[in-house]
Amino acid sequence: MDASNHNSKPSPGARSRLSEARGVTVNGVRQVYRVAGQGPVCLVHPGGPGIHPEYLRLPLLEEHLTMVYLDPVGSGDSDLLPDGDYSMARYGHFAEAVLDDVGTTTAYFLGHSHGGFVALQFGMDHPDRLEGLILYDTAPLNGRELRETATKEMASFVQRWPDRPEAAEAGRMWDEVNVSQTLKVVDDESYQRYLNAILPAYFADFRKTTGQVGDVGLRVTLDPNRLPVSWDAKAQLGTIDVPALVIVGTFDFICPPRFAYEMYAGMPNARLCELRESGHFGHLEEAEHFAAAVVEFVHTVRKSDKA
Repeated sequence: MDASNHNSKPSPGARSRLSEARGVTVNGVRQVYRVAGQGPVCLVHPGGPGIHPEYLRLPLLEEHLTMVYLDPVGSGDSDLLPDGDYSMARYGHFAEAVLDDVGTTTAYFLGHSHGGFVALQFGMDHPDRLEGLILYDTAPLNGRELRETATKEMASFVQRWPDRPEAAEAGRMWDEVNVSQTLKVVDDESYQRYLNAILPAYFADFRKTTGQVGDVGLRVTLDPNRLPVSWDAKAQLGTIDVPALVIVGTFDFICPPRFAYEMYAGMPNARLCELRESGHFGHLEEAEHFAAAVVEFVHTVRKSDKA
């Protein structure tokens, strides 16, 4: 691996103070990250693919952890991959390079949605680099089964809010892209338009949450050279024996609770937190409950390590 440092190494910063972008280059590809907080190191891998990371800022956790926020390759300020091979193992390779650049041997790994796929793969490939996994609104597979399940959950979401036009629009847009495929997502603009149209389905109550926290729009990058990826780790869950916290929102449509319970049952050292008033963004919908679950998990792991 050719890893060269483009910036000075970070140190734990003041609470909720985000560092300037830092980068590490691996085989000519620059991986960007930013740091905030204090305490044990925690990598933060957002969802996607191609979604920019700013939606996953976690200031409540920065009071307890040094949060290392990744711009995954193919998103944010990081480079695109020239060969289009965005496998989970490849993302994990870049995450490990960030750990090396930060100067820590081990860390916690918080992966949200697609980032949770990467976290699980990292748990299989690099268990020696982990203090623990935080698998947030994710699943142990990516492909047809997950998409078909999400389609059924989207229909349930539309039925739950029959008087909300944004719910009907989310259902229509999902079906046109994922079921009938009459609408194509071909560039950044169409990808962002699609994601922001279906965004209400990602919340237990979209209007309530946006009324409390403001706009939750997502910025995206679509790499036209990205190769399709089908990934399934269900059969390997039992091999991931690092401490794991599985967090899921009851109303998550894209990675619904059944998958969280599969991970919880399949991993030998896992605990589960279900956020009963959340969808896919519990760090916004139930921020204090979300943060408390993570902090308790970290304290339990550290206490166990000292025993």
